[in-house]
Amino acid sequence: MAVHRVWTKENWANQRENRREREVSGVPDQTAGDEYGAGPVAALRRIAFLLERGREDTYKVKAFRGAAAAILPLTAEQVAAAVEDGSLTSLPGVGASTARVIADAVRGVLPTRLAELEREHGGDLASGGQGLRAALRGDLHSHSDWSDGGSPIEEMAFTAIELGHDYLVLTDHSPRLTVAHGLSAERLTRQLGVVDAVNRHLSGVDDSFTLLKGIEVDILDDGSLDQDDDLLAQLDVRVASVHSKLKMEPADMTRRMIGAIRNPRTNVLGHCTGRLVTGNRGTRPGSRFDAGAVFEACAEHDVAVEINSRPERRDPPTALLELARDAGCVFSIDSDAHAPGQLDFLVYGCERAEAAGIDPDRIVNTWPRERLLAWARK
Repeated sequence: MAVHRVWTKENWANQRENRREREVSGVPDQTAGDEYGAGPVAALRRIAFLLERGREDTYKVKAFRGAAAAILPLTAEQVAAAVEDGSLTSLPGVGASTARVIADAVRGVLPTRLAELEREHGGDLASGGQGLRAALRGDLHSHSDWSDGGSPIEEMAFTAIELGHDYLVLTDHSPRLTVAHGLSAERLTRQLGVVDAVNRHLSGVDDSFTLLKGIEVDILDDGSLDQDDDLLAQLDVRVASVHSKLKMEPADMTRRMIGAIRNPRTNVLGHCTGRLVTGNRGTRPGSRFDAGAVFEACAEHDVAVEINSRPERRDPPTALLELARDAGCVFSIDSDAHAPGQLDFLVYGCERAEAAGIDPDRIVNTWPRERLLAWARK
């Protein structure tokens, strides 16, 4: 199976070099019109990344990612010619605003929109957690446009590489979550082939990174997992989460969660309370359950408690995070990213883990890939 976009070894190498040049040139301290040498694809992708990082509306992002995809297969000479003859907007996916960004970048000028967003969203996301963030090797919870994410699988992978990850686990939703376009067994099987194709492609680009096969599998009412067991067995990492009937009676919710934790396929207990504390979806109280019993089961079965880094979740709450720490649990600090720029949310979870005094070696995604995979295989 082929990847969706025309990323070649050469143009990916160019993007990595452009990223280094951008970092050296200090774009956040520059103003529109200053010299810029990273090129138009890098400028468009960086704008999209910053919009996602700043939790801006998805429709604002799509224009820039679409324009980047439109010009990516073209040579630098072809793009420059389109700038000079004014034909950029005749390309599918390139509008007036994205054409201005492309034209500025081609002419070696820092685009105004990029300069604005660097000032607005390019700084530190959190006041702490940077030390632990530097220790993370990867991220065990991410979504693509196969379920409710906003970008293709390979764009998530390339961004993870740019952020310094050694691995990223792709964890699109399971069938029951139809509102999030959860993957049937057939679709998940096809996705595994795409992950293999992405990794083959990346082997010629950056062999230090691996896209791992995973799932965010729903915990059903009886504690079973919402996917065929033989398919779950083919995955590298499985995040099990409750997404429905969050107001279930505490005793029933406790049995439900412990049932999933005892399943040998479960590696990570995702956003355990399901709460929402801010954001455009409103707020939602967390589920009620016997947290002591749940975390004791996690410790017994070596299931990681996820520290979900999404700002609207901050799950588990601090009291439960400390309870899981004292129960001897291991943890996974995850972005739960639904867009490439959200992969940078990890620092929020790192800040909370540091504040709770959690030993970095108890955080499974500080581990090298082979140690992580050996743990996940149990």
